Amino acid sequence: MIISTKRGTPQEELQKIISGFEAQGLSVTLIQGTDYNVFGLVGDTTKLDEKIVAANPWVDSVTRVAAPYKKANRLFHQEDSVIDVAGIKIGGKEKIVVIGGPCSVEGEESTIEIAKAVKAAGGSMLRGGAYKPRTSPYAFQGLGTEGILDMVKAREITGLPIVSELMSEDRIDEFEEYVDLVQIGARNMQNFQLLKAVGKMKKPVLLKRGLANTIEEWIMSAEYIMAGGNENVIFCERGIRTFEKYTRNTLDLSVIPIIKEKTHLPIIIDPSHATGNWKYVESMSLAAIAAGADGLIIEVHPDPEHAWSDGAQSLKPDRFREVIEKGRPIAQVIGRNL
Repeated sequence: MIISTKRGTPQEELQKIISGFEAQGLSVTLIQGTDYNVFGLVGDTTKLDEKIVAANPWVDSVTRVAAPYKKANRLFHQEDSVIDVAGIKIGGKEKIVVIGGPCSVEGEESTIEIAKAVKAAGGSMLRGGAYKPRTSPYAFQGLGTEGILDMVKAREITGLPIVSELMSEDRIDEFEEYVDLVQIGARNMQNFQLLKAVGKMKKPVLLKRGLANTIEEWIMSAEYIMAGGNENVIFCERGIRTFEKYTRNTLDLSVIPIIKEKTHLPIIIDPSHATGNWKYVESMSLAAIAAGADGLIIEVHPDPEHAWSDGAQSLKPDRFREVIEKGRPIAQVIGRNL
């Protein structure tokens, strides 16, 4: 962080500013000029609020040189992080991972059926919602623990690691025991108390982007988790809310190169929630592969018309297989495999 003071700032005021930063464990380098003074701060400046610093009447400007996130920052971690999810590697330069499954778990039999179809099509992991954050309090809220155990049974039969959304701290022990990849949904992206708690978990985390959050806010949420000790974080872009109503959300594929430039963490794309329409899932999946995504998470259901939630955006198993088959040559072009 670089700070310049106003013309004619008294020496005693300069010293007060410097002493304040040094008291916070920062190293201060002062460059004195004829009219202005500029000094740089070296150390962990993530706790400093530029607006508070700028509120000092003798401060002229405040410029943050490095991003406020440290653990997620590629500047301090040049190599791509590869996250291990029960033996499945996400990130790096090789495999693109495809995750498939229903929006909501609807019972043991159907979950096993879908898991078998996902695996047969080339999927690597099974997704499924047991706890559902719904806009309406009257909508189906999920099967809860029963749904988690249905997925566990499907894992025993197919070997597919399972992904499910955690909504509250009181379910952490359950997820720690049964779930392979813990999803934090868009609505909880800035639930900082939950993020702190997840930071203490040993399981990897799939962090979805909030409905209307900036990229930096999203990365800072990952920083909350990593600062707690859990550095196994995977970003998931699922579309953001804009003025456009033709699709459910607006899929921001530009975040793929941005996340890879700014951070060392993997990123996967959710074309199902982004578009809200199964017709567009394939094209957005292929575009995400071409853009360098490390994976896809796609909703799959054998009978979307009667799905308990989000059937309109779910692919039938045969279409899910087609997405993977069409994606393979695209992945090869960019030096990866699917």
